[in-house]
Amino acid sequence: MSPATDGGRPVLVYSEALTGYDFGKDHAMSPGRVRDAVTLARSLGVLEHLEVVAPPPADDTLLETVHTPGYIEAVRRGEPDESHGLGTSDNPVFPGMHEVSSQVVTASVEAARQVWEGHALRASNIAGGLHHAMPDRTSGFCVYNDVAVAIRWLLDHGVERVAYVDVDVHHGDGVQTVFYDDPRVMTVSLHETPACLFPGTGFPTETGGPGALGTAVNVALPPGTGDSGWLRAFDAIVPQVLAAHRPQVLVTQHGCDSHAHDPLADLDLSVDGQRASYLALAALADELCEGRWVSTGGGGYAVLHIVPRAWTHLLAIVGGEPLDPETPTPQAFRDLVGEYAPLTMGDGVEVSFRHFDDGFSPDSRLDQAIMATRRAVFPELGLDPGF
Repeated sequence: MSPATDGGRPVLVYSEALTGYDFGKDHAMSPGRVRDAVTLARSLGVLEHLEVVAPPPADDTLLETVHTPGYIEAVRRGEPDESHGLGTSDNPVFPGMHEVSSQVVTASVEAARQVWEGHALRASNIAGGLHHAMPDRTSGFCVYNDVAVAIRWLLDHGVERVAYVDVDVHHGDGVQTVFYDDPRVMTVSLHETPACLFPGTGFPTETGGPGALGTAVNVALPPGTGDSGWLRAFDAIVPQVLAAHRPQVLVTQHGCDSHAHDPLADLDLSVDGQRASYLALAALADELCEGRWVSTGGGGYAVLHIVPRAWTHLLAIVGGEPLDPETPTPQAFRDLVGEYAPLTMGDGVEVSFRHFDDGFSPDSRLDQAIMATRRAVFPELGLDPGF
């Protein structure tokens, strides 16, 4: 059964409790980046266009739709456990880990519920996007896979086809793993090549299980790819595969660690280019899903001068009132960032790209990457890879 599609005011699912997802002051996954993004969005009037909804209480029955009971119990104990990936330098245990991680999950499920039940066409949980978590272990700073649980909730409540698009610089391996054999879910990930970057998966040849070939789409980009190349790859693949899948709901993950200044990876995007990707995904939700769009945050480790601006742009687009990149940053934000604080909400970059169908360059590593993905999945979807 499909809900009404005349949803109300767009929703941000958020409470201060979500910032308790905290691996410690020396860890890259700073909880302050979520709080700072919300503060910046509020100061620029972005939240005036969103209904802010608190996440529901933690719910183990939701976790169990994706995660094993043994793993959930290990997280609840809050002790190092090598068999479940707990207690490593990447994934140290912290007080209240189970409780706050569970609430990140309920926040993403609430965003999905708001959209599918017709209360809103667009809903976001920027504290979510923990896409590396596996059914039985912690991975890559991710305890519970809120995105996978939200998608599972949608499937369990009548959605026949979901598309998931992940623009984090790292491969969305956990979500892909959960739905690799499920033809109802298409997972699309654009990331730096796994030959160079954690988690070492996400090659174009990973295309889905035997009953779901073509529903895992991986675009493995060469290091140094900037705005024009990234958007060229997106445009060459994502609209076509999503249209072939015909999703009823679009779920997206917006890790902003693809930025040139992010310390953990080697793509070269600007905030302006990231903003362009958010606008493109919003348009695809409108075109293919009658506007139904659930978005989350994700990675991003330039925590002061990049992440808050990127996610403020995301929330502005979710709210239907995109911010001009030339909008001045508030003085309070500049004071927080310090001497090198950005003066505007963009990086002063003019974003453009050349469409792939206008010509394939066989010597270009970017175009080779695009063609590797198109050749791997387009025929499975009845599409012509071209060239």
